[in-house]
Amino acid sequence: MSQPGAAKRIGLLFGSFNPVHLGHLILAEYFATRTDLAEVWLVVSPQSPFKVGEELLPDTERLALLRLAVADNPHLRAEDIELSLPRPSYTIATLDALRERYPSYSFVLLMGADNLAGLPRWRAADRLVQEFDLYVYPRPGTTLPDLGGFPRAQVVKAPLLDVSATFIRASVQAGQSIRYLVPPAVEQEIIAKRYYH
Repeated sequence: MSQPGAAKRIGLLFGSFNPVHLGHLILAEYFATRTDLAEVWLVVSPQSPFKVGEELLPDTERLALLRLAVADNPHLRAEDIELSLPRPSYTIATLDALRERYPSYSFVLLMGADNLAGLPRWRAADRLVQEFDLYVYPRPGTTLPDLGGFPRAQVVKAPLLDVSATFIRASVQAGQSIRYLVPPAVEQEIIAKRYYH
Protein backbone atom coordinates (compact mmCIF):
# COMPACT_ATOMS: atom_id res chain seq x y z
CA MET A 1 0.00 0.00 0.00
CA SER A 2 1.13 3.57 -0.57
CA GLN A 3 2.77 5.49 2.26
CA PRO A 4 1.05 8.47 3.99
CA GLY A 5 1.86 11.63 2.07
CA ALA A 6 2.90 9.65 -1.01
CA ALA A 7 1.52 10.67 -4.38
CA LYS A 8 -1.85 9.16 -5.23
CA ARG A 9 -1.12 6.30 -7.63
CA ILE A 10 -3.39 6.08 -10.66
CA GLY A 11 -3.37 3.12 -13.03
CA LEU A 12 -3.93 3.90 -16.70
CA LEU A 13 -5.58 1.32 -18.95
CA PHE A 14 -5.50 2.53 -22.56
CA GLY A 15 -7.81 1.27 -25.26
CA SER A 16 -10.17 2.09 -28.08
CA PHE A 17 -13.00 0.52 -26.02
CA ASN A 18 -14.92 -0.23 -29.21
CA PRO A 19 -17.00 -1.11 -27.19
CA VAL A 20 -15.97 -1.42 -23.55
CA HIS A 21 -16.74 -4.92 -22.26
CA LEU A 22 -16.60 -6.93 -19.05
CA GLY A 23 -13.05 -8.10 -19.77
CA HIS A 24 -11.85 -4.48 -19.58
CA LEU A 25 -13.85 -3.81 -16.43
CA ILE A 26 -12.81 -6.97 -14.57
CA LEU A 27 -9.17 -6.14 -15.28
CA ALA A 28 -9.54 -2.49 -14.21
CA GLU A 29 -11.42 -3.42 -11.03
CA TYR A 30 -8.78 -6.00 -10.12
CA PHE A 31 -5.96 -3.47 -10.42
CA ALA A 32 -7.96 -0.78 -8.57
CA THR A 33 -8.83 -2.99 -5.59
CA ARG A 34 -6.00 -5.52 -5.30
CA THR A 35 -2.87 -3.43 -5.85
CA ASP A 36 -1.50 -0.19 -4.39
CA LEU A 37 -3.43 1.88 -6.96
CA ALA A 38 -6.04 4.34 -5.67
CA GLU A 39 -7.98 4.32 -8.94
CA VAL A 40 -7.81 3.05 -12.50
CA TRP A 41 -8.57 5.43 -15.33
CA LEU A 42 -9.68 3.89 -18.62
CA VAL A 43 -8.17 6.15 -21.28
CA VAL A 44 -10.16 6.29 -24.51
CA SER A 45 -7.80 6.38 -27.48
CA PRO A 46 -8.99 8.06 -30.66
CA GLN A 47 -6.63 6.11 -32.89
CA SER A 48 -3.71 3.82 -32.15
CA PRO A 49 -0.70 4.41 -34.39
CA PHE A 50 -0.56 0.60 -34.68
CA LYS A 51 -4.24 0.29 -35.71
CA VAL A 52 -4.62 2.95 -38.39
CA GLY A 53 -7.64 2.17 -40.54
CA GLU A 54 -9.55 0.26 -37.85
CA GLU A 55 -13.26 1.04 -38.01
CA LEU A 56 -14.12 2.88 -34.81
CA LEU A 57 -17.37 4.16 -33.37
CA PRO A 58 -16.97 7.96 -33.02
CA ASP A 59 -14.89 9.07 -30.02
CA THR A 60 -17.77 10.71 -28.18
CA GLU A 61 -19.95 7.61 -28.47
CA ARG A 62 -17.23 5.23 -27.24
CA LEU A 63 -16.58 7.62 -24.35
CA ALA A 64 -20.30 7.78 -23.53
CA LEU A 65 -20.50 3.96 -23.42
CA LEU A 66 -17.44 3.86 -21.15
CA ARG A 67 -18.94 6.46 -18.81
CA LEU A 68 -22.12 4.37 -18.59
CA ALA A 69 -20.02 1.31 -17.75
CA VAL A 70 -18.15 2.91 -14.83
CA ALA A 71 -20.79 5.37 -13.60
CA ASP A 72 -21.43 3.58 -10.29
CA ASN A 73 -17.82 2.59 -9.53
CA PRO A 74 -15.75 4.99 -7.38
CA HIS A 75 -12.52 3.12 -8.28
CA LEU A 76 -12.84 3.51 -12.05
CA ARG A 77 -12.99 6.55 -14.28
CA ALA A 78 -13.44 7.16 -18.01
CA GLU A 79 -10.64 9.51 -19.08
CA ASP A 80 -10.96 11.56 -22.28
CA ILE A 81 -7.64 13.44 -22.35
CA GLU A 82 -6.44 11.77 -25.55
CA LEU A 83 -9.45 13.06 -27.45
CA SER A 84 -8.06 16.61 -27.16
CA LEU A 85 -4.47 15.74 -28.08
CA PRO A 86 -2.91 15.59 -31.58
CA ARG A 87 -3.56 12.40 -33.53
CA PRO A 88 -2.49 9.71 -33.78
CA SER A 89 -2.09 9.49 -30.01
CA TYR A 90 1.21 8.54 -28.44
CA THR A 91 1.31 7.26 -24.88
CA ILE A 92 4.22 9.49 -23.88
CA ALA A 93 2.36 12.63 -25.01
CA THR A 94 -0.69 11.55 -23.00
CA LEU A 95 1.41 10.88 -19.91
CA ASP A 96 3.10 14.28 -20.19
CA ALA A 97 -0.31 15.96 -20.49
CA LEU A 98 -1.69 14.03 -17.49
CA ARG A 99 1.34 14.89 -15.34
CA GLU A 100 0.93 18.54 -16.23
CA ARG A 101 -2.79 18.46 -15.39
CA TYR A 102 -2.40 16.36 -12.21
CA PRO A 103 1.08 17.12 -10.81
CA SER A 104 0.34 15.52 -7.43
CA TYR A 105 -0.53 12.12 -8.93
CA SER A 106 1.79 9.28 -9.87
CA PHE A 107 0.76 7.37 -13.00
CA VAL A 108 1.27 3.65 -13.61
CA LEU A 109 0.85 2.02 -17.02
CA LEU A 110 -1.23 -1.16 -17.11
CA MET A 111 -0.49 -3.37 -20.08
CA GLY A 112 -0.70 -6.90 -21.37
CA ALA A 113 2.42 -8.96 -21.92
CA ASP A 114 1.84 -8.64 -25.68
CA ASN A 115 2.07 -4.84 -25.43
CA LEU A 116 5.20 -5.01 -23.29
CA ALA A 117 6.92 -7.05 -26.00
CA GLY A 118 6.23 -4.26 -28.50
CA LEU A 119 7.02 -1.37 -26.15
CA PRO A 120 10.57 -0.77 -27.47
CA ARG A 121 8.95 0.35 -30.77
CA TRP A 122 6.81 3.00 -29.04
CA ARG A 123 7.64 6.68 -29.30
CA ALA A 124 10.08 7.73 -26.53
CA ALA A 125 10.11 4.16 -25.19
CA ASP A 126 13.26 4.91 -23.18
CA ARG A 127 11.41 7.62 -21.22
CA LEU A 128 8.39 5.37 -20.63
CA VAL A 129 10.60 2.64 -19.21
CA GLN A 130 12.63 4.99 -17.00
CA GLU A 131 9.92 7.35 -15.73
CA PHE A 132 6.88 5.13 -15.15
CA ASP A 133 6.01 1.96 -13.28
CA LEU A 134 4.53 -0.74 -15.52
CA TYR A 135 2.07 -3.31 -14.19
CA VAL A 136 2.01 -6.16 -16.70
CA TYR A 137 -0.66 -8.84 -16.87
CA PRO A 138 -0.04 -12.14 -18.68
CA ARG A 139 -2.08 -12.84 -21.80
CA PRO A 140 -3.09 -16.37 -22.80
CA GLY A 141 -0.86 -17.58 -25.61
CA THR A 142 1.69 -14.80 -25.06
CA THR A 143 5.11 -15.48 -23.60
CA LEU A 144 6.08 -12.94 -20.99
CA PRO A 145 9.14 -11.04 -22.24
CA ASP A 146 12.29 -10.86 -20.15
CA LEU A 147 11.79 -7.97 -17.73
CA GLY A 148 15.52 -7.22 -17.67
CA GLY A 149 15.07 -4.24 -19.98
CA PHE A 150 12.12 -2.95 -17.96
CA PRO A 151 13.45 -2.05 -14.50
CA ARG A 152 10.13 -0.61 -13.27
CA ALA A 153 7.92 -3.42 -14.58
CA GLN A 154 6.23 -6.01 -12.40
CA VAL A 155 3.91 -8.85 -13.32
CA VAL A 156 0.43 -8.87 -11.79
CA LYS A 157 -1.54 -12.08 -12.36
CA ALA A 158 -4.92 -10.47 -12.95
CA PRO A 159 -7.88 -12.55 -14.14
CA LEU A 160 -8.57 -12.28 -17.85
CA LEU A 161 -11.86 -12.84 -19.64
CA ASP A 162 -11.39 -14.23 -23.14
CA VAL A 163 -13.77 -11.87 -24.90
CA SER A 164 -12.93 -9.18 -27.41
CA ALA A 165 -14.57 -6.05 -28.77
CA THR A 166 -14.23 -7.63 -32.22
CA PHE A 167 -16.34 -10.61 -31.07
CA ILE A 168 -18.96 -8.25 -29.59
CA ARG A 169 -19.20 -6.17 -32.78
CA ALA A 170 -19.54 -9.34 -34.87
CA SER A 171 -22.26 -10.60 -32.52
CA VAL A 172 -24.23 -7.37 -32.87
CA GLN A 173 -23.90 -7.49 -36.67
CA ALA A 174 -25.15 -11.09 -36.65
CA GLY A 175 -28.12 -10.19 -34.44
CA GLN A 176 -26.79 -12.31 -31.57
CA SER A 177 -27.00 -11.58 -27.84
CA ILE A 178 -24.24 -9.61 -26.11
CA ARG A 179 -25.85 -10.01 -22.69
CA TYR A 180 -23.25 -10.68 -19.97
CA LEU A 181 -20.45 -9.58 -22.32
CA VAL A 182 -20.99 -5.87 -21.65
CA PRO A 183 -22.67 -4.06 -18.73
CA PRO A 184 -26.48 -3.89 -19.04
CA ALA A 185 -26.47 -0.10 -19.57
CA VAL A 186 -23.94 -0.48 -22.40
CA GLU A 187 -25.97 -3.29 -24.00
CA GLN A 188 -29.13 -1.15 -23.86
CA GLU A 189 -27.36 1.83 -25.44
CA ILE A 190 -25.83 -0.28 -28.24
CA ILE A 191 -29.27 -1.72 -29.05
CA ALA A 192 -31.11 1.61 -28.75
CA LYS A 193 -28.63 3.53 -30.92
CA ARG A 194 -28.09 0.59 -33.31
CA TYR A 195 -24.34 0.76 -32.92
CA TYR A 196 -22.28 -1.75 -34.93
CA HIS A 197 -25.22 -2.84 -37.10
